[in-house]
Amino acid sequence: MVDALVRTRRTGLAATAALGGLALVVGLATKALRTTSASKSAEASAEKAGTTPFDHATVGEDEARTMLRAMVAATLADGLVDAGERKRLDDALAAAGIGDDGRRWLEAELADPADTDDIAERVTNPEQAARIYAAARLAIDPDTLQERTFLKDLADALDLPDEATHRLEADLAA
Repeated sequence: MVDALVRTRRTGLAATAALGGLALVVGLATKALRTTSASKSAEASAEKAGTTPFDHATVGEDEARTMLRAMVAATLADGLVDAGERKRLDDALAAAGIGDDGRRWLEAELADPADTDDIAERVTNPEQAARIYAAARLAIDPDTLQERTFLKDLADALDLPDEATHRLEADLAA
């Protein structure tokens, strides 16, 4: 569903990306971290494992669920899900072939979204933090103070460097 939700965006980088949604999240997160010291260790680990920093196959089900929780929480940061956001969620469910169980899970998350601390406590490394932040950022167009505050609070809870969030914003604006 992360993949389908990211693909429903119609602006900027996501609209023109040939990558799938999850690969886009991983790629943006990796690029955002590239200038930090944490990224150097991640690239070294990826080389040892025989993967690339853009390899989304290493994203497990728990991390994908955390990404979804972050996306839903970001969507609700301003206190409501506007028509465009709801359509994006519904289209993503349909595109991902999510059944009734998935829809019930989404409705439960919409009724009681995770807070930034709940999201951050499941994160175990800087790369995962960047991916989760990127997913949350891609879920919304931060056009309200509450949404911008949510993203700032999430970045702080995830211990994500300011330079990484600025780079992600610059990439999304391109």
